[in-house]
Amino acid sequence: MLERLAAGPLSVGEIARGLPVSRPAVSQHLKVLKQAGLVADQAAGTRRVYHIDPHGLGALRAWLDQFWGGALAAFKDQVEADQEDRR
Repeated sequence: MLERLAAGPLSVGEIARGLPVSRPAVSQHLKVLKQAGLVADQAAGTRRVYHIDPHGLGALRAWLDQFWGGALAAFKDQVEADQEDRR
């Protein structure tokens, strides 16, 4: 759903089109994404139009980025250990 919304705002029906789940299931997923702060919506007549919330996505990215330091350090240590083993 986030991939579809990356192209721009969409209604539930537009998001659900072509997905192997029902529109109510899409609505439930959007509700969870909204509660997580990853998407926002606004009324457009009788429809709700959803878009990615850049603030929520930024917070998620910041949270994920905290793991990169440790992962990169572990990768570096492994590469250096492999180099030592080859000598």
